[in-house]
Amino acid sequence: MTHTRRCSYRALLRQPGVVPLTLFMFLARLPSASAGLVLTLHVVTDLDRGYASAGLVGTATTVGSMAGSPLVGRALDRFGLRPVVAVAGVCSAAYWSSAPSLSYDALLAVALPAGALSVPLTSVSRQVLTALVPEAHRRAVLSLDTVLLEASFVLGPAVAVQIVTHYSATVALLAVAVISALTSTVFFVRNPPLLSAADQAAARSSAEHPGARWLTRPLVATLVITSGALFVLAGTELALVALLQARGETQWTGVVIGIMAVASAIGGLAYGAARRPLSQLTLVVLLAVLVAPAGFADRSWWWVSLALVPMQLTCSPALAASVENVVRLAPPRVRGAAMGLEEAATRLGASLGFPVVGFVLDRTTPVWGFVTAGLGGLLFACFAAVLAPRPAGPDAAPHPSPQLQKVDK
Repeated sequence: MTHTRRCSYRALLRQPGVVPLTLFMFLARLPSASAGLVLTLHVVTDLDRGYASAGLVGTATTVGSMAGSPLVGRALDRFGLRPVVAVAGVCSAAYWSSAPSLSYDALLAVALPAGALSVPLTSVSRQVLTALVPEAHRRAVLSLDTVLLEASFVLGPAVAVQIVTHYSATVALLAVAVISALTSTVFFVRNPPLLSAADQAAARSSAEHPGARWLTRPLVATLVITSGALFVLAGTELALVALLQARGETQWTGVVIGIMAVASAIGGLAYGAARRPLSQLTLVVLLAVLVAPAGFADRSWWWVSLALVPMQLTCSPALAASVENVVRLAPPRVRGAAMGLEEAATRLGASLGFPVVGFVLDRTTPVWGFVTAGLGGLLFACFAAVLAPRPAGPDAAPHPSPQLQKVDK
């Protein structure tokens, strides 16, 4: 179905439940956005281990989350919200509340299963929002959610550093545990629907054909492009830190990131209101191409900020387009699993971007860090284009031909 009518954010925010849910999810995701930093500071300061040791714990958590996200998403499809948040909420609260008392070896051992059983806040948020609003508002609400998600990743670590500085990493870890438990409790009590009435009917209908393949070429291409976007963003962040450090302007890192976040938010809101937005593939190609010039902005931190603004204008739109494609391409009966795959794709892209760009930075200059981030994103985009020669755009049909597009699970 083609949607050409511009969506008004005023009309969106008038939809019952949208404002409280988006605000609640913004606050609920602050701890998860800062959890990795808090865990790193705990390992380094409280356990007196190095950053490499802290990185191993972070890697184990990320690998666990990548493996667990699709499985937890499939559990949402099969059993519903309450059982999943009950199990994941108890596991998350137990992990974060016990982390201060664990030895390093024990913490490393439980990090992977804890990551696999974490509460899927982002996936749940997007499914509930998609079910809450009419289809005409879907793009706008997913764009708004993406903007707020990015804001939580800017504000969350800043709040965490303040807590660790004024109190301790133990207090920050316990705060993560408490808020995780409260969030899970709210979801368990309220139990919002994950599918709209129309999607529930479609899910019941498709359940009569359980063998139907849903992981199509366009959907796989969407996931590949998503990984490419996160590769670019992770590599850019690392190259930016290296560039500012090389120029003795590390103290301006927070300001530059803030400017980047504002530009990304502007782009995301514009994407949500656009009549005919750019496709996900086009947005990620622009993201990759526009990052390279930032490395050549050799005057000062503010010049770097300005050079990164064009790239950041495509950041939130690229991420929102990813979610929109997944919602449209995946049948409602497996939307949780598809959302889990999308979340795993984001983590995969970031986990590749950091070491690859870091390897280049160790051997060259920060300029080549930006170039590498962009080239990596273009490689992902090219692979996706080969996989699905005509990747689905925002207005493409949701059901590609199974004879031409199917791939094995």
